[in-house]
Amino acid sequence: MGGERGAIGIGLMGLGVVGSGVARILHEKADVYARQIGYPLTLRRVLVRDPKKQRRFEVEAPLLTTDAADLLADPGVEMIIEVMGGEQPAYAYLREALSAGKFVVTGNKEVMAKHGGELLALAREHNVDLLYEASVGGGIPIIAPLKRDLLANDIVAVTAIINGTTNYILTSMGKGGGGFAEALAEAQRLGYAESDPTDDVEGIDAAYKLAILATLAFHMDAHPEDVHREGITRLTGADFAYARDLGYAIKLLAVARKDGDRVQLRVHPALVSQEELLARVDGALNAVQIEGDLMDRVLFQGPGAGSLPTTSAVVADALDAAVSISNQVYWPHSSRREAGLTVMPMDDVVTRYYLRIGAADRPGVLAQIARALADAEISIASVIQKEAAEGGAEVVIMTHGAREASMRGALAAIAALDGVGGVEQMLRVHA
Repeated sequence: MGGERGAIGIGLMGLGVVGSGVARILHEKADVYARQIGYPLTLRRVLVRDPKKQRRFEVEAPLLTTDAADLLADPGVEMIIEVMGGEQPAYAYLREALSAGKFVVTGNKEVMAKHGGELLALAREHNVDLLYEASVGGGIPIIAPLKRDLLANDIVAVTAIINGTTNYILTSMGKGGGGFAEALAEAQRLGYAESDPTDDVEGIDAAYKLAILATLAFHMDAHPEDVHREGITRLTGADFAYARDLGYAIKLLAVARKDGDRVQLRVHPALVSQEELLARVDGALNAVQIEGDLMDRVLFQGPGAGSLPTTSAVVADALDAAVSISNQVYWPHSSRREAGLTVMPMDDVVTRYYLRIGAADRPGVLAQIARALADAEISIASVIQKEAAEGGAEVVIMTHGAREASMRGALAAIAALDGVGGVEQMLRVHA
């Protein structure tokens, strides 16, 4: 990177929706970026699976290749932009790129959640940077603030809605848009959900993103397997109706909260008070709320997915990397780790709960349910009992704060009671 230089060469891995957007923006704004950086940014090679496939933005055929070595072994490629997705072969390519002294920009949440610590250490070892703003929240700037702007804070909690597909589905169900299957089908028709929505609706995508956020916020090594995860497939219209009556919305929350020397890491649907800003984050929007000792609460909100927001984040990182390359100076961000922080077992988490229980409509059943909760030292805040079909009853209970293990034990006891048809739903209440 010394001496007089020419253009900054870029190797692009992936030419799907986001990759095509990146290629198009680099082409259309080439003159603007050249003035901004001081040198042109040139797309030298583009890695694709099928060079003959038609795409949203057509790159010149000689730039296309199916061989990653054409990018990784080219000394003229100083920056790799990876938007392929998936763990492999992206992880192997990023390791090779960093080891070769190339700057890397990625939007790959799975790779960063599983291997981010290792890759960042490799980048520092070779005096280059690994930038990954697009891996969480699409167009919401959250990685850079956590790395730099909020560094003076002792972060207490990160609470986020970080999956646009599930937020769209839950918003639709909350507004009476049918059950889960109907809301999912509509999300797929509009392009918010994939044909296989498992990663979204089971909370896998959100768990990857929470691991990345927790690693940055608490200076720890958080991994996807550390995150307690529950999806949204068991929610019904009845839960949304009761939530509205009680003054709540239902959201898939990703929660990282520090409690002494332990950190809660959990992704699950939760009741959120309608007075909270997070309850009003609707449709495919994402939001990340940060609580710190010097700033109280800060909310970052915006489009969490889609070509343009994600492209914006990727290109912004590419420009940041280009500045470092053109100035021949790279200032590594803090990589400190907090000693002694561990992940709190889910059994030890204390929160409030919403329970929906099917029961026989006869004297004494409600008293037995209340006794089972009391035996587990769980206090009831409110009870709603409504007549259900065929002479049954539906009992909805809101509790005060209780330990997760105690609640699990109480639910097992309740399910075994004579006159109880089953515990239909258990949701946590965000406080």
